[in-house]
Amino acid sequence: MSLSSIATTVPNSNSLQLIYAGGTFGSYGRPLAPLSAAVFLPTLQQLLAEHEDSAGLPGISWLDNTLIKDSSQLTPNDFMHFYRLLLESYAQGYRRFVLITGTDTLSYLGAFLAESFAGSDLCLVVTGSMRPLLDSEVLQKYSVDTNSDAWDNLNDSLKLAAGGTSGVKISFGGESWPAQTVQKIHSHDFMAFTGHSRAAYPANSYVKTLPDTRRQHWIDDQNAILDSIQARTEHARIHALYCLPNDSEVLSNQLQALLSEPPCGIILLGFGAGNVPYSTALAEALQLAYKQGHMVICASQCPFGGVSDNYAAGSWQYDYHVIAGGRLTIPAIYARLLWLLLRYDTPARRRQRWTHSVNQTGITVKKR
Repeated sequence: MSLSSIATTVPNSNSLQLIYAGGTFGSYGRPLAPLSAAVFLPTLQQLLAEHEDSAGLPGISWLDNTLIKDSSQLTPNDFMHFYRLLLESYAQGYRRFVLITGTDTLSYLGAFLAESFAGSDLCLVVTGSMRPLLDSEVLQKYSVDTNSDAWDNLNDSLKLAAGGTSGVKISFGGESWPAQTVQKIHSHDFMAFTGHSRAAYPANSYVKTLPDTRRQHWIDDQNAILDSIQARTEHARIHALYCLPNDSEVLSNQLQALLSEPPCGIILLGFGAGNVPYSTALAEALQLAYKQGHMVICASQCPFGGVSDNYAAGSWQYDYHVIAGGRLTIPAIYARLLWLLLRYDTPARRRQRWTHSVNQTGITVKKR
């Protein structure tokens, strides 16, 4: 592949746009610190041109991104930055993207972008690495660290994006999954993420190919509400309440402290299949949360399996307007709550849309 083919900027639905957002992938030196885009991107560009395993890919261009930071510092405003960046490029005719970011919030960002681009034919692959791409022991020039997972993750992601299948996927450690099914399960192993192929809505709501007119209508619809979505970002908040073997008063006090906040999302992390210790005070607080427009979603602390209403210890909460998170991961629940808070202007519409979304998976908690 020649350098000129990598640097092409002609809008083409078959070309790839690469977005560098920081993280371990682009770190270098002792101690490790992220390289600036001005240094890292030309280096990566040259490495891609030199390596044979990148041959056969379509033209790759660099999508100018001003937001490069440690992923643990990302906020809803930052998520919106990447949404707007991708939306603008998608509107220009590009539809295949690879996003390199840090692993701490990789699954959260991927799930959010999957929510926000549902209904489009955008193809996005999100990746990162557990070790930097560049070998810090080599001081004379920048060279690929052969002991790192970064190069393989990047090449796998570029090839996956080149295939052009609509949807948002996460590629890591030689595997790939729909973004809403992915979670980080190891803090330093190369096989840091896992997911599954049984995609939950809206991972299966992408359109394989969109005629130009329908694609333009989708883009126009997003642009029409973009300012209002951006305005809501300033006040969007998602809280998490983690069940522990405490007196039930602890949990009810935590929830009570949120009731004075503007309508927000609350993830209630129950034991096992979503079991939550009952108390009259907690039941009353859940009722008040609903009346004040908060959305409380029950999730499981377990990494797999999700929630159900099989146990009385968990089913009681659904009588107080708690919404079951089904099999969704915690990152996916966060992402869906955030998008609903940004996209819809009333609590009723947000709840209605959540119910529709979860029903699409075929996994719901029965009404009692």
